[in-house]
Amino acid sequence: MAATTVIRGEDWYARDLSGQEFRDVEFLDLDLTEAFGVGAVFEDCVFRNAKLNASVHTDAAFVNCTFHRSNFFDVRFERCKLIGSKFDGCSWDIAKVEGGNWSFVGLPGADLRSATFTGVRLREADLTGVRAVGGTLRDCDLAGAWLHRADLTGCDLRGSDLTGIDPATVTLDRAIITLPQAVTIVEAMGLDLRVE
Repeated sequence: MAATTVIRGEDWYARDLSGQEFRDVEFLDLDLTEAFGVGAVFEDCVFRNAKLNASVHTDAAFVNCTFHRSNFFDVRFERCKLIGSKFDGCSWDIAKVEGGNWSFVGLPGADLRSATFTGVRLREADLTGVRAVGGTLRDCDLAGAWLHRADLTGCDLRGSDLTGIDPATVTLDRAIITLPQAVTIVEAMGLDLRVE
């Protein structure tokens, strides 16, 4: 994707992004620490070495954006749309994502151990090799998500759609699930579950 505008080294600390719109912009070393806002739109944008630490984004859209080596420490996304966005080498320490549509997102190899995703639509998301040991993916729509080599050890998966999960390619040791989810996983293993 070729950005039409480049914004370099801007300090947007605690900036109110409400209602602002950006398209085809490349942000280099952008500091969005403690930024906030409702309804901001970023479309086809590229973020390189961006800091989104402790920022809060509500009903915002980051559609088809690319994030390279960006920091999401203590970020909060509430009901946001990140359809088609890609993340490469990003940090997710104590990030919180509540609701929203993250379908087709690319998070391969992401370290989500301390991140919390609740009620998020992650349909057909690339979660290949995700490390979510002790993390939280509750009430998420994971239909069609790529989870090959994902480590979900001790991850709270309660309420999430696990119908497409392949237990042979995903580590699920001590993952927290509900009884109906256990049945789904048993069936995915090819077992014939009967209650006698």
